[in-house]
Amino acid sequence: MSSMLSIALRCSTNSIRLPPYRLQKTTTLFQQAIIKNCNSIGGFRSGLSVISRNFCTRNIDINTNVAKDVVLFTYENPKFYKVINIFGIAQFVFWTYLSHFALTTLKDAPVEENPEVELSWYQRINLGENKYRNGISVFCFLVGYGILFSVWMFTLRSVRFLILRKGGNAVSFVTYGPFNRNRIMDVPLNCMSAQEARELAKVQLPIKVKNKSLYYVLDMRGEFKNPKLFDYTAGLKRNL
Repeated sequence: MSSMLSIALRCSTNSIRLPPYRLQKTTTLFQQAIIKNCNSIGGFRSGLSVISRNFCTRNIDINTNVAKDVVLFTYENPKFYKVINIFGIAQFVFWTYLSHFALTTLKDAPVEENPEVELSWYQRINLGENKYRNGISVFCFLVGYGILFSVWMFTLRSVRFLILRKGGNAVSFVTYGPFNRNRIMDVPLNCMSAQEARELAKVQLPIKVKNKSLYYVLDMRGEFKNPKLFDYTAGLKRNL
């Protein structure tokens, strides 16, 4: 019995390259078949035969050597990214103006000390003093710059189109960009890794690209044009 089980396991894992979520389904089906059919040797053999038919002879040979470029994923929402880019620019302008206002308007006005009156801590602060004036100016500028940087990085990491290039060895990331300009980057398949299975992702599917900071994000509200081809190319988790 143990030898038959080992043969079935080798058949389902070694001879077939399955994505992680399919391997999990395979293991679950093995367990269900064993529990259901372990009352007799004949039943156990029949369970293994069912597993063999489902996994060892299933036609999962996906041809990734495509003859032309194939669109794997699309997400069309340019209006949203236009709005958040306008928001980021507006915030940058506002906080930069506030920084300039603080630097040029705050005057050095020392607080007069009166021994008869005890002032609160905030009343003893001279905002016109150089360290406070410069600190406020730098802080306001960094807030505006941080908001703009975050908005632009989110936009540049949001995938609009994911295209499997001719030959099946590389993928093109077409991402949104500031001012409605798309950015295109070609990445070999062995230099990218999906951090989650497509069927398990709920909101976003992050993809790590070698030597790139942050993740490229596939919004699950988009459309997978060829889901099986995606699972066996861009959707695989790899060690980078």
